[in-house]
Amino acid sequence: MDSSKTRLDKYLWAIRIFKTRSMATRACDDGKVKVGGMTVKPSKPVTIGDVLDIRAEGRKWTIEVTGVIQNRVKYEEAIKNYTDMTSEEDKQYNQRLSNTFYTGKRLSKTGRPTKKQRRGLDNMLNENVETDD
Repeated sequence: MDSSKTRLDKYLWAIRIFKTRSMATRACDDGKVKVGGMTVKPSKPVTIGDVLDIRAEGRKWTIEVTGVIQNRVKYEEAIKNYTDMTSEEDKQYNQRLSNTFYTGKRLSKTGRPTKKQRRGLDNMLNENVETDD
């Protein structure tokens, strides 16, 4: 295979935009990756100079391909193969989303009551039941 071309999904996985190649393929199929403003298939060959518009969960990128790699490499090596051309507006959007991104961990002192709070609720409810009789 020509070393100056590789599949789009494989390239996005190799430069660590997506965690898995199947996630990169799904993003291409869903129209979240565009080359030159056109939605493309995951099998499209990527060449040096292509400009990619990428929308992933909570992020927007615009990158220019400066090197084509076939295999996943360390982050320090991966960033040498593209130039981040993301606009300031999109960078602010990414920053806003990262500040409010839901991590799955509930906030402290919210949600289910503690044992002490539960006893207080039980006592209050029992008092109301006894006074209603």
